[in-house]
Amino acid sequence: MKIAIQMDPIERVNVNTDTSFDLALEARVRGHEIWIYEPKALAMREGKVSARARKAEALKREQGAHATMGGETLLDLHGVDIVLVRQDPPFDMAYITTCHILERLRGEALVVNDPRAIRDAPEKLFVTEFPDLTPPTLITRDLGRIRDFREEHGDIILKPLYGNGGAGVFRLSSDDANFNALTELFLEAFAEPLIAQKYLPAVRKGDKRIILLDGEAVGAINRVPAKGETRSNLHVGGKAEPVAMTERDQEICDRIGPALSERGLILVGIDVIGDCLTEINVTSPTGLQEIRRFGGPDISALFWDWAEGRIDG
Repeated sequence: MKIAIQMDPIERVNVNTDTSFDLALEARVRGHEIWIYEPKALAMREGKVSARARKAEALKREQGAHATMGGETLLDLHGVDIVLVRQDPPFDMAYITTCHILERLRGEALVVNDPRAIRDAPEKLFVTEFPDLTPPTLITRDLGRIRDFREEHGDIILKPLYGNGGAGVFRLSSDDANFNALTELFLEAFAEPLIAQKYLPAVRKGDKRIILLDGEAVGAINRVPAKGETRSNLHVGGKAEPVAMTERDQEICDRIGPALSERGLILVGIDVIGDCLTEINVTSPTGLQEIRRFGGPDISALFWDWAEGRIDG
């Protein structure tokens, strides 16, 4: 297959943790032709989509020498088999615009995840379609409503609606004197509404990342926050550990799986704290290498098995 990967600069990835690199490496091992481009290199002219891309001549798991790239070439994306969307958030208008452009490839190249579905499923909004699976959640810019929400639930989590990677995530207890100053700062910094959720003490035992492939759960990893830290994200000090899926985890996956598959959201990572679904990550979900490292399945291999079947089919 001829594969184009839209991602952040490959030179800066950590080869032992980065999911995009792992997917690219597995595809290259299988003999597929890999082209990589950054979102800023994407263009549309007279309805035709192209990107200034570089061919991956060689990929290997050796940090600093992991990618041997060819020269920049204008690549017609209508002529590739698969476009893999793997750029990291923030989910801003630049991200949304790339989705609009990639929609023009519909029926000619398989785009994963489907760009229309990515655009229409912001990760912290999409999850609200399943209110019985989630903790109490409020999305608003109304400071009075946020104050009432905290009075109702006590400790809350406050975060930007379109943030990522744990950036800007704060726990505010019922008597936190920083509440007014912090919410005012958020409202000045972000034009969008904020998201407030009831704090789940179960996060001290971990924030479970479950990967779904075409609507089916295929692996999970637990991420435990560092001491004194609310966030469990690995790049802010969270510790990865093996974990087994519970009956509740499977119930959550069975509920949301069909909706993901129907929308073309093929590679998805969900976050589960205790018995609650907190996020559905559809842009560039991570965790594949950690799952494999702890004895779980090779999800990169499973993904390309799926993709090869779709193209051959």
